[in-house]
Amino acid sequence: MLLKTFGWSFAVTAGGLALAGVLWGWKGLALVAILSILEISLSFDNAVINAGILRKMNPFWQKMFLTLGILIAVFGMRLVFPVVIVAITAKLGPIDAVDVAINDHERYEQLVTSAHPAIAAFGGMFLLMIFLDFIFEDRDIKWLSWLERPFARIGRVESLSVIVSLVVLIITATTVATAVPVHGGEGTIDKASTVLLAGVGGLLTYLIVGGISAFFEERLEDEADEADDAGEASAPAKSSGAAVAGLAGKAAFFMFLYLEVIDASFSFDGVIGAFAITNDIFVMALGLGIGAMYIRSLTVFLVRKGTLDDYVYLEHGAHYAIGALAVILLATIKYEINEVITGTIGVLLIALAFWSSVRRNRKETGAGAGGGDRQEVASGV
Repeated sequence: MLLKTFGWSFAVTAGGLALAGVLWGWKGLALVAILSILEISLSFDNAVINAGILRKMNPFWQKMFLTLGILIAVFGMRLVFPVVIVAITAKLGPIDAVDVAINDHERYEQLVTSAHPAIAAFGGMFLLMIFLDFIFEDRDIKWLSWLERPFARIGRVESLSVIVSLVVLIITATTVATAVPVHGGEGTIDKASTVLLAGVGGLLTYLIVGGISAFFEERLEDEADEADDAGEASAPAKSSGAAVAGLAGKAAFFMFLYLEVIDASFSFDGVIGAFAITNDIFVMALGLGIGAMYIRSLTVFLVRKGTLDDYVYLEHGAHYAIGALAVILLATIKYEINEVITGTIGVLLIALAFWSSVRRNRKETGAGAGGGDRQEVASGV
């Protein structure tokens, strides 16, 4: 099971480290290894969130996530995306942007860093919407009951997550975005309009992609419920089954897009943070790509092992980590926050959620053996 799920990750790691050693020597090998660890530590909560979505898909789309998805993650977000940012920011053509990325590492780092406020606003708002939609939903299983119950009650207000996100965006644009330090520490610059535009873009992206995938998922569930209620005969059931399969394909496709946007939002801090280690685009892409491969393998492992069903608070912890990451991304528009802090917060929240899940399972087992009430145990902390 372990080798089957992580086999490609192990192979890519061995090949990547060997390639780094051949091209850049021991220094390059060490940099790639450090970047891989950085990516895994920053994106562990991403794997838990992805697993919660991926388990709704069939095996075909799970394979697509590991194949096409990893190509998008490695070559798209870790290699192409920074170059596109450079081209847009510096108003360069694609060839000139690639030339800067390869031959002028200092300028490349400066251009990507100057684009950070827009990147952070887009990713921060997208991740904030994920967190708010989770915390405002009334769930049967609650982890921090003292916090989640009141949020679930006020979450009945229509479009509350959008309202809160827009308020946060306005506050961010009028505070931290008004005096952003210039790269190199020479003065400040007003990025309020840039942050507002990028933040609205992140919000709209979430609403469009997430809304379409939810629409098709709801249609699929309604179709299945109607088939169960009607108790159709075998011939009509085959026809209904074909329709459901078609709806599942559409739902899975848009969920796949949703997953890729989530991965992109999670990768923003990793790409920017990698500049603290190296400004060589190829070293960066190789190191972060290896880390991204492990995150995808870990996602599939969590799905196949049913870990989220066994440890029910893991999703809660991951969503709290997302909320923390969203706030950190928005804060980094003006303030420099070490990647160690970002990664540690996410890992700590998930570790606490895992520990709470283990305690819950032990209590549930004891209650079951003693004939006690299991419902009380499921209420969380």
